[in-house]
Amino acid sequence: MKIVASSDWRDAIPFDTLVLVADVVPGDPTRCFACGADSEPRPRTELWAYKHRHPKNHDGYVRFYCAEHRPVIERRPAASVAPPRGGTRAPRPAAERRPAKPTIPERQRAMCPNCFVEVSATGECGMCGWSGD
Repeated sequence: MKIVASSDWRDAIPFDTLVLVADVVPGDPTRCFACGADSEPRPRTELWAYKHRHPKNHDGYVRFYCAEHRPVIERRPAASVAPPRGGTRAPRPAAERRPAKPTIPERQRAMCPNCFVEVSATGECGMCGWSGD
């Protein structure tokens, strides 16, 4: 059995971006994460949703913040492209590139006609003992 993540409103929020909660998920007034559970609920038009990254969950997690507790978003400077060492080299023309590897079709495997499992290389079924001889 394969367990997969479900899809919900949190998937629409980009990482490291402040989004107004009322625009993402409408509903009743709610609380700021930093103010705590004892604080008064605020209207969703006054709260910001922020999607944090998580080291073990690739979906991350979302928390709501009031204007006073909004996280500061650090903008990273764009990485400058440094020229490669040893001089500049032009990319190869398309004609000089290597061709793609050919795909190998999957060969047909021998199956037991009684229990429909793959037969071993000896030609004998491991389940019922059928021999293809």
